[in-house]
Amino acid sequence: MEKTETLEYTYKDFASDQEVRWCPGCGDYAILKSVQKVMPEVGIRKEDVVFVSGIGCSSRFPYYMDTYGFHSIHGRAPALATGVKLANPSLSVWQITGDGDALAIGGNHFIHAIRRNVDLNILLFNNRIYGLTKGQFSPTTDLGQKTKSSPQGTIDNPFNPGELVIGASGHFFARVADTNPKLMQAVFKEAAKHSGTSIVEIMQNCVIFNDKVYANYTAKENRADHIITIEHGKPMLFGANNEKGLVLRGFKLEAVTLGENGITEEDILVHDAYEEDNTVHMMLAKLKMPIVNGVIRAYKDDTFEMRLKKQVEEIERTSKFKSVNDLFTSGETWEIK
Repeated sequence: MEKTETLEYTYKDFASDQEVRWCPGCGDYAILKSVQKVMPEVGIRKEDVVFVSGIGCSSRFPYYMDTYGFHSIHGRAPALATGVKLANPSLSVWQITGDGDALAIGGNHFIHAIRRNVDLNILLFNNRIYGLTKGQFSPTTDLGQKTKSSPQGTIDNPFNPGELVIGASGHFFARVADTNPKLMQAVFKEAAKHSGTSIVEIMQNCVIFNDKVYANYTAKENRADHIITIEHGKPMLFGANNEKGLVLRGFKLEAVTLGENGITEEDILVHDAYEEDNTVHMMLAKLKMPIVNGVIRAYKDDTFEMRLKKQVEEIERTSKFKSVNDLFTSGETWEIK
């Protein structure tokens, strides 16, 4: 949703009076604060903002935002969020969900909200575990990981949320770590501006049941070489001194070092987030080392509610029925005396 007006809000205007009740050290705190800081910048009145959640630790979120909100049922938040948006398309609708809520019981609702391109902003908290129900493996838990429900190690292949989103014809996908508030805020603003379904996967740490799940990427000694933050129109460089980059060789992305084998910055792939073809976006979403952060895909197209509005207008224009009474009296009628 595009910015509509300049409003003098601060992040405190979006913080409710409810006690925030997550485990000390949980990544959800950083996500909450980042959202609260972004909301004054998107130019939407508080009364035009709605947060919808399902079930899980992340789904407490609407209580902590001083906006309208729904705490709905497990996996069904996209259905409620879609209903809210269709009932009042002028609203800015945000869905808060977790890897279990969205990708397990809610998988069907999730992929069809994406496919339809409803104008929703979906924040997917991915800690690769079921936190609220005390540590069972989730659809994103690593293969072989031992959990409360897989004491011998999981034998399920995990979902890659980005691959799933783009495979479901997603138009906007971004990824960010909860340890990077500055990038979170920038990505959330881009999601808010996007017209259509925006999915932001947040690499979120669960300190109790899956602590340091992303440490291989986010630890201070790792992040320069193991995370690449991309930006539209700029070469995909990473490393402590931007001495590394991504090149496309055939149908595969490869990480290279500038100066080796004659590689220069001219050889580095330039990111195009707005490209209609999603081939490279899918490669970026699937890349594991370095893992890609930032806005990976932001292709613009008509939203579901735009198409619905056009369809209704066309039916109203061409229909011979101009009222319910016209319909009732259109066929054979009789009068009972």
